[in-house]
Amino acid sequence: MTRTNHPGQARLPRLLVAGLGGDTGKTLVALGLVRHLVDAGRRPAVFKKGPDFIDAAWLGAAAREPGRNLDTFMMPPEAVLWSLGRAAGRCHLAVIEGNRGLFDGLDAAGSHSSAALARLTATPVVLVVDTTKSTRTVAAAVLGCQRLEPELDLAGVILNRVGTARQENTIRRAIKDATGLPVLGALPRLERQVLPARHLGLVTAREHETSDGALEYLAEAAGRYLDCAALEDLAGRAGPLPPSVHTRPVAAAPRRVTIGVLRDQAFTFYYPENLEALEAAGAELVDIDARHDEQLPALDALLAGGGFPEQHAAALANNAALRGRLRRAVEQGLPVWAECGGLMYLSQAIVEQDRVYPMVGALPLRVTRRRRPQGHGYVIARVDRSNPFLPVGRVIHGHEFHYSRPAGQVAVDSSVMKLERGTGLGQGRDGLVVGNVLACYTHLHALGVPEWAGALVAAAARGNLPGRQGASWA
Repeated sequence: MTRTNHPGQARLPRLLVAGLGGDTGKTLVALGLVRHLVDAGRRPAVFKKGPDFIDAAWLGAAAREPGRNLDTFMMPPEAVLWSLGRAAGRCHLAVIEGNRGLFDGLDAAGSHSSAALARLTATPVVLVVDTTKSTRTVAAAVLGCQRLEPELDLAGVILNRVGTARQENTIRRAIKDATGLPVLGALPRLERQVLPARHLGLVTAREHETSDGALEYLAEAAGRYLDCAALEDLAGRAGPLPPSVHTRPVAAAPRRVTIGVLRDQAFTFYYPENLEALEAAGAELVDIDARHDEQLPALDALLAGGGFPEQHAAALANNAALRGRLRRAVEQGLPVWAECGGLMYLSQAIVEQDRVYPMVGALPLRVTRRRRPQGHGYVIARVDRSNPFLPVGRVIHGHEFHYSRPAGQVAVDSSVMKLERGTGLGQGRDGLVVGNVLACYTHLHALGVPEWAGALVAAAARGNLPGRQGASWA
């Protein structure tokens, strides 16, 4: 076990960019500000509030640093503070992007909202407001946020989608008169669609071939329309971080193990802390491109994360060599942890309307992609059957967002998680186990399930697989 303290005097300038709701422009503001800071010689640490992989990855691309997530549902408060506090002394400041509306949480009280995160971390908030066809009403909305939770450090406002100079001046004056808050920038409607989107939100930064150009465009807009110096000053007024103590289990692996990670344009959904936890527990990570690599390297275990395998189904299906070798490795006992997209890839096939794309065939199910989400939101899963990785009785707080579902029902006795919240595989179940494979729609975070990494490494260390000894998986 490792016990890490972050004393209450840890100093980290920081701010949280929030909005009144989704699609207000907070992502564009956060990305533009972060890349502007990088271009100015700063080193920002970047975080996304909530479980979203894609926004966090875009923030990481903007900062040229890992984009991390802070989520008070998926991880305990001390882990949130520990994660944020790690940036103190290493980075000049931290920029946190909120999600949804500032006060939107799991219930009417706004539990686990962006505002709750700002209070926990004592972080000043900048509110991004869409001003489309509005003037003084914008001030009313800002005043409402200011009065709803007076203890929140709502420190400034950024106007987005401003139409004219007269509209901007009217809104600035109305906000000052009603709230006394400074307006720290006013963005016009941008001339082009900067970040492409699809059914799960933004296209990932890894898939967007011109991502750096898009970020530089946003940085230029931030430098022109935002008061970036004032935003830095605002971040600097944040007080010391609250004290935190976070305990992380470290597995006593009997030997160094190699864990393959499916990581390419089809599989991009990995929390940096999950990969770091595996390395800390004694694993060497080796990336595998499921679309192009034909050989399976010498492995002790495999991590198959989420992503968009349905967008790359043809390429995955065409790589029959890797699919066959992976199926044989599973049959020979390879431990595998698979989440969402990884589950889809390990299935018999992905069915897309009238097309069937063969996959690895390690799981006894096909998956079909639907037009509407089949599971979306936070998950509470209780492990109620034995499995290769997690103890019976363990409760996992995770999340899911998927348009696919199994074609037909999955046998309840082959699943190991009872869902108290969420959809998973259906019938209130998740966590399909076949041999040493556990495949689920639930994404977990290593800071919320700290024993997960050690369990996967321990399972890898127990094996004595032919492929680990250099023999062919063929």
